[in-house]
Amino acid sequence: MATKLPITNLNTPDIKIISPSDQTGSDWFEGYEPGATHDHAEILLATSSFEDLRDCIPTAPGKRIRHSSKLNEIDLEIHGGGSNSLDVVDSDISPMAEEFNTSLNLEESDQHSSSANGEEVPQIDLTSNIPKIEQAQTEDELHIAVCKNQMKNIFVLSDAGKPIYSRHGNEDHLVTIIGVMQAIVSFVQDSNDTLRSVVSRDRLFVFLRRNHIILVAVTHAGDHVPQIFMQLTYIYNQIISVLTVTQLDKIFKHKSNCDLRRYLTDTNRFMNHLCDSMDRDPGILLNAVQCLPLQSQIRDNIGQILTSLSKVQDIVFAILIAENQLIQLARMKKYPLHPADMHIVFNLVGASSSFQSGESWTPLCLPKFDPTGYLYSHISYLDDHNKIILLMLSINRDIFFTLSDYRNRIKEKLLKHNLLKTMRQSLATSDYKVSQVGISGLRHFMYKARSTSQFTSPQMDSPYSSEDEKTRLFNMYKYMHNRIHSSSRPLKLIFYVGAKETLLGWVTAGFELYATFSPLVTKVAAISAVNKLLRWIKREEDRLFVLNSYVF
Repeated sequence: MATKLPITNLNTPDIKIISPSDQTGSDWFEGYEPGATHDHAEILLATSSFEDLRDCIPTAPGKRIRHSSKLNEIDLEIHGGGSNSLDVVDSDISPMAEEFNTSLNLEESDQHSSSANGEEVPQIDLTSNIPKIEQAQTEDELHIAVCKNQMKNIFVLSDAGKPIYSRHGNEDHLVTIIGVMQAIVSFVQDSNDTLRSVVSRDRLFVFLRRNHIILVAVTHAGDHVPQIFMQLTYIYNQIISVLTVTQLDKIFKHKSNCDLRRYLTDTNRFMNHLCDSMDRDPGILLNAVQCLPLQSQIRDNIGQILTSLSKVQDIVFAILIAENQLIQLARMKKYPLHPADMHIVFNLVGASSSFQSGESWTPLCLPKFDPTGYLYSHISYLDDHNKIILLMLSINRDIFFTLSDYRNRIKEKLLKHNLLKTMRQSLATSDYKVSQVGISGLRHFMYKARSTSQFTSPQMDSPYSSEDEKTRLFNMYKYMHNRIHSSSRPLKLIFYVGAKETLLGWVTAGFELYATFSPLVTKVAAISAVNKLLRWIKREEDRLFVLNSYVF
């Protein structure tokens, strides 16, 4: 039995760095790896794991990143630029904020406890016998203690130090901590430098400044700085999906110390859901999307039905999903979707049960597609079990009833060809077991086809059945992922030997693979097993991935 190794020790002799010459079996090239599209057309944009890292470095004070507007390009292509339906985000309140019943304007004060006529709403004081100052101190200390007891917390604040969001604890009672964070960031910025991370005892502090907003993560869960940067970027993108970059700039230009929470009413549950997903979702770690396993002919039939929306002039995307898995996607030509935007869509429908009540119409900004404006999303469930969701995204805010009619037509065709039943059956068995692969010693794996940004992974089975063991294995994957994508010393292959398992990580131009084996598997046996695994994925790729691109 191999000796258990501390996961943070990078110099341990039981971590073996393998050169490309040690590889065996066939080489896989980008565009031909298991999971690559048949026609080499883009369905989802090809991504690398830390591609956003270059964007995480804040611009110099006063400078702003210029964003090209794909929405304007689409409007020009469809209407010659003469359409009045395109939302240019010129109102004081964003459409998404209106959707969440936020009706305040930019001239209002920062008062939260007010009625519609402007009068203060009396608050019920359950501890009126305690002096107010002592009560405030007690409440603040309580919320600070809650934060200290968490393995990880995420804070969002404005450049002026106004609290926006805290994953744990009420941000109103954390103003002291948030004020210190803002002061530290400002002090470093005044020195023409950028604060990225701080290590204090067993805690890691990671800072990200983007467009008037400071995001801070505090963790002692064994996370790594680049991965935390990516997670903070996702939180920032979630905010942009509600407000857009244009609206955010306008709000803070008008009032630099504005309380942004007024424009993010009822959106905390979306950020909470996203924070929870980031700690367990391989798709966010790999910057990829998982697909619902389906026979290729079934998936192609669904794609052909979705392309019937081509008759709708302003449609950009039609997406069919179920339980955070992509079933099929049809899109406007020249405009593939980014997997990070797909995760925003997954989070939107996963964090709210309100979409189950009927057809919904909501504005949604996809930050990777176009951070400056909104697409309008028709969202509805197609089955009685509220599992299969159809999203139709358009640049036209006035075609709800048109899309509703097409939604009914699509559902009729899916029922006629028995496709809804087939999807539900596949959903019930989508979590395949690693034993189906038939490779001795293989316990689990995560595979990403880099050219299509899609991944596949079996369910975590014994000995990773308990939540603690699942978390431990996922943390091992995060460690391997960080080592392979190290900015100072990137690796192609890495072999890790531990007391409970051995792991192999392998990255090429075409794929990214992390595999877990029993603890006595040797390096040679692991590489041989991985090549067998690649051949198995290649045989099953028609079922595991979306391989054909459907365009309007």
